[in-house]
Amino acid sequence: MPSDDKMTIGETRKYMAIMQRRYRVADKEGRAALLDEMEAFTGQHRKSLTRLMNSPDLSRKPRAQQRGRVYGPEVDDAIRVIAESLDFICAERLTPALPGMARHLAGFSEIEVTPQLVIQLEQIGVATVGRILRRVRQDTYRLPRKGPERANQVAKEIPMGRLPWNESQPGHFEVDLVHHCGPATVGEYVHTLQMVDVATGWSERVAVFGRSQAQMELAFQRIRARLPIRIIQLHPDNGSEFLNNHIVRCWKEAASGLKLSRSRPYNKNDNRFVEQKNATLVRAYLGTVRLDTRTECVKLNLLYDKMWVYYNFFQPVMRLEEKVVSAQKDGKQRIKHRYGEAQTPLERLCRTEAISEQVKEQLFALRQSINPRQLRREIYQLLYDVLDLASREEAVALAQ
Repeated sequence: MPSDDKMTIGETRKYMAIMQRRYRVADKEGRAALLDEMEAFTGQHRKSLTRLMNSPDLSRKPRAQQRGRVYGPEVDDAIRVIAESLDFICAERLTPALPGMARHLAGFSEIEVTPQLVIQLEQIGVATVGRILRRVRQDTYRLPRKGPERANQVAKEIPMGRLPWNESQPGHFEVDLVHHCGPATVGEYVHTLQMVDVATGWSERVAVFGRSQAQMELAFQRIRARLPIRIIQLHPDNGSEFLNNHIVRCWKEAASGLKLSRSRPYNKNDNRFVEQKNATLVRAYLGTVRLDTRTECVKLNLLYDKMWVYYNFFQPVMRLEEKVVSAQKDGKQRIKHRYGEAQTPLERLCRTEAISEQVKEQLFALRQSINPRQLRREIYQLLYDVLDLASREEAVALAQ
């Protein structure tokens, strides 16, 4: 246990039980010394320690009377609306965003905000928000979430590795391609090209029909057209759709001084940030359904345009800030991960020098003009449309 961590109540009682045996056999001076030691070690008052030492039983008694509620139904209602607007993210990500999002939604008449409510949303703890979320989620519908080769000469020239988890400069992107082929990779079908910035969590998605050179170049051009930051580094896996002469030339022509790297073969964790987003922002929505028409591709890009705003402007994400290595009694080492306060990718980006003040003002003005609750409804409607198209295409294929 780290020296700066306080003992839990259970750990304190175990310590008291050990000290009580010494206390009962000690003389007056010895008891005074033990009380001094316990007072310094636990931080408890001397009178409280004396009562515990003279108590016949140190086991904790059940609470005779439960505490009343601190937060009323108006807080529950506010958290329900905000959580629904942000698609029911976890309490750790939701809690820091509550006051700001309450004011934002009040501008669209989605929620009524009072000064007292804002104060309560600023004071409420993560555990309390978690309990409220478990209660209010029961009555709110949420869409079910689904979901050795010949040596490449181009790949040989690109170094292998992984982007550091503590990269602080925006512009270092992991890249991956998600296949929407269903159970069989036959014929042409839709793919999702996704890029994730390691420093800020900013994510970009584009649907492409097939993975030809022309389609891949169009996808990257579309991403670059709306990306507010300069691309410094691209880090794909070893797929031939990325590591070929045409695409490498396209990348280097599009961004001068661009650095290329790639993950090691059969090491998916080298692209851990984009792989996580593949699961939560692509597979969780579309599952493993087959999309094999250009109409579905166009509709999917409309969905991704909405998700671009929703997840970069409104969805807080947590970022790893520290890894602490501690030795265990068995000689093994344990790594403890510490995460910072949840922030949206836009907020993280605007705290850097990667974009100008003018661009920051434009992005925040766009954010202020959008109702995230309505945006979520539009995302789900577009998702229904894409899945409906896919089911109809499947029915036609089976009929033939």
